[in-house]
Amino acid sequence: MTNSPQLNTNWGSSYRLVASEKWKAKSAAMGRPLTEALVEYSRPRPGMKVLDLASGTGEPAISIAEQVGASGHVTALDLSSELLEIAARRAQQRGLANISFRQADAQEIPFGDGSFDLATCRFGVMFFHDPGRALRELYRVLRPSARACFAAWGPFEQPYWQSTMGVVFKHVGGALLPPDAQDPFRFAAPGSLSAAIRDAGFQHPEEETRIVSWVWPGEPQEAWEYAQAVSAPFRPMLERVPKSEWPRINEEVVHELRKFVRDGGIDFGAQVVFAAGEKS
Repeated sequence: MTNSPQLNTNWGSSYRLVASEKWKAKSAAMGRPLTEALVEYSRPRPGMKVLDLASGTGEPAISIAEQVGASGHVTALDLSSELLEIAARRAQQRGLANISFRQADAQEIPFGDGSFDLATCRFGVMFFHDPGRALRELYRVLRPSARACFAAWGPFEQPYWQSTMGVVFKHVGGALLPPDAQDPFRFAAPGSLSAAIRDAGFQHPEEETRIVSWVWPGEPQEAWEYAQAVSAPFRPMLERVPKSEWPRINEEVVHELRKFVRDGGIDFGAQVVFAAGEKS
């Protein structure tokens, strides 16, 4: 068990590479139901041109590429070229020729007006430096009647977060996140994401919160190690933990995680906000 988290705080690259490389199989298994839910929610059709923002290691871009077929095309966009290299290898392993990868900032999308029939973003919109600007850019590159579909974290007060970072927070107090930190829960408040979508110019904004299967296929100790590996926004809080406190915190986290053990995995269930808007 780790005594304290060790990770680089660069959100766009290093932390995600840690998770992608060491925990790629189990992380993918845990996130698969969410990916499937977002693909179903976004309703891709054969022949569509799709843009996936903050695509990381390739989902839901790869799954959508399989849906739109050879007559369609998916562009996976992310700030991290290293993550996109992983995504490209995954797409190649599946024999997909209808997907391309582009390193770029979602706030400056490098495509012309009206280039895409659909856009998706899985757990990315919360972390854009200026979400309003990114959403307006997304509106610009979509064709009339095209939809933009998002999945974002629901509240901090849910099993996955409360049994990990919530335990640390209870011990150290202070701020959960610094005022200027990238906030996983930026759009957890009901109506906040649909409001941002509407403010960017989209019509018919919609939003709902769902419970999605979120199962870590392994032991509590490694689930906690994984949570720390992807905890860049919480790093300032973690750094406040005195070294002498880590054994007690680790023991308590594992105790909490064991409450959710089911059939060889840790079954949290994730509260996820799904939202969408349509370009007029």
